[in-house]
Amino acid sequence: MAQKPLRLLACGDVEGKFDILFNRVRAIQKKSGNFDLLLCVGNFFGSTPDAEWEEYKTGIKKAPIQIYVLGANNQETVKYFQDADGCELAENVTYLGRKGIFTGSSGLQIVYLSGTESLNEPVPGYNFSPKDVSSLRTMLCTTSQFKGVDILLTSPWPKYVGNFGNSSGEVDTKNCGSALVSSLAMGLKPRYHFAALEKTYYERLPDRNHIVLQENAQHATWFIALANLMDAAELVKQPLDVTENPYRKSGQEASIGKQIPVPVEESACQFFFDLNEKQGRKRSSTGRDSKSSPHPKQPRKPPQPPGLCWFCLASPEVEKHLVVIIGTHCYLALAKGGLSDDHVLILPIGHYQSVVELSAEVAVRRGSRRQCVCCIARIIRHGLPVRPAAVLLNRHLRDAVHIPSPSAQSAQHIFILTLDTDSEEKVLASEGTLNIPVADWTAVQISKEDEETLAAASGKTLSPYDLLWMN
Repeated sequence: MAQKPLRLLACGDVEGKFDILFNRVRAIQKKSGNFDLLLCVGNFFGSTPDAEWEEYKTGIKKAPIQIYVLGANNQETVKYFQDADGCELAENVTYLGRKGIFTGSSGLQIVYLSGTESLNEPVPGYNFSPKDVSSLRTMLCTTSQFKGVDILLTSPWPKYVGNFGNSSGEVDTKNCGSALVSSLAMGLKPRYHFAALEKTYYERLPDRNHIVLQENAQHATWFIALANLMDAAELVKQPLDVTENPYRKSGQEASIGKQIPVPVEESACQFFFDLNEKQGRKRSSTGRDSKSSPHPKQPRKPPQPPGLCWFCLASPEVEKHLVVIIGTHCYLALAKGGLSDDHVLILPIGHYQSVVELSAEVAVRRGSRRQCVCCIARIIRHGLPVRPAAVLLNRHLRDAVHIPSPSAQSAQHIFILTLDTDSEEKVLASEGTLNIPVADWTAVQISKEDEETLAAASGKTLSPYDLLWMN
């Protein structure tokens, strides 16, 4: 006949709320049948008066299930645990001890470690030391047949338990928890590890106990942090940012078979026009409302590139030795095969697939040198080539945005223009303007060292100028 499986419950910090705990256990057993054990980690006793506990200690009340608890985590509760090797605290309530191994009749193996970490010797009754952890590992891990334990019980979390795992919420696993518990868990390889004290529930993704391709496959470990026990008043406590139920009206209409309308807040504005404002007002050409609008347009975050991009600063394909100057929204980079040695490109730092995707901060602004003058970089996406803007340090250009020289003695000025087609580039390089021979930029051969020299020279030339438009 097959052995009946053992049914266990686990609980976090009780903190002296024994009636609430045992009533909840009774409700669970009434609904789901009887359980064999209740394992409690964290603070079993709290700072509340002892009157409630005295009723269980004297036998007036009885726990509805066999309970195993860990020891004290602070000086205030040490008085409840008189025997360091474990003892019965009340009927059906057993203190496991400071450290050790509990083996049930079914063969279930539970390793327990009471208290919190301390590196100083001797340790008080509510702490454990490196020697305690070492003795536990020696008892179990030295045999060749050891493959792990069933359950590990500790009050503190293991430090770094969040590494490679899912988010642990507000608990910073790099700064809280115990490094000694981490060492113990790594050596004992428990199937389940229960902990508490952080007052939050966290079920980590299972972690493997072997090195892939180097060791034989072993069972995984599930770490479960248990929140503190809360009474009914705490469960219904309203947070400060609570709102009305958004489904109440639609739910009533659905119950009588009506079509559910799209829920709309009365004070909300339409996407394109604010009907609460005076009709007939023209929308700003920049796509922003006036200063009096209570709903300013938020800057749009640039989309991420679907593949490798030559110009995104975060891309491994970008040749960063060509970068000349970096601003807040744009940067300057030396052009490959440029019309002159100081021909640079104005490029957005974020990725944009076309000029229509440009945010307001990097849109083309002709006629104002205080605003960013920029166009999208040369990127091939969906078969659509987009030409970059260009800056040429040449005082012969006309009909371009002009940035004057910072020095009255210098004759060199910066002119900014956009080259939209190959024909415009050829006209610019023709004999009537710059008189520069044009070659296919992909065929231009120049060493990386020469490119670094040209980029440094361009940066030195541009640095004295007023380039606030880049920000």
